[in-house]
Amino acid sequence: MADTTVEHLHVELVAADRTVWSGEAAMIIARTLEGDIGVLRGHAPTLSLLSASVVEIQVANSNELVVVAVDGGFLSVAGDRVSILAERVELAEDIEVSQARIDLEEAKRLLDSSNEAEQRVRHAEARIRAAEKVS
Repeated sequence: MADTTVEHLHVELVAADRTVWSGEAAMIIARTLEGDIGVLRGHAPTLSLLSASVVEIQVANSNELVVVAVDGGFLSVAGDRVSILAERVELAEDIEVSQARIDLEEAKRLLDSSNEAEQRVRHAEARIRAAEKVS
């Protein structure tokens, strides 16, 4: 009888306009509105709202770590398949830290005048954390 055991998680990391990363992973760490979540093979089915934060994907059979900043979105786990969906997803290596710091300061200045600014601050902070993890 053939062994059909899945050894890794199949991950789809999708932004509104494109698939950012797809592949096999050993582990995923993300921040939901309820707190941090770690996903390994065999995880219970889950659907969670993501906060603006950093998502880390440990690539299967590799030391490679995919680090991204998301502006919120959803994380779905079902049968060793993980979908991470967000409007904006930025790979850490594509984030220019100096520009992210400028964006953060601008968003902080707008905090008093706009509810949207708080979301911009959280996203800018997540971008900086993601970029610093890979530098």
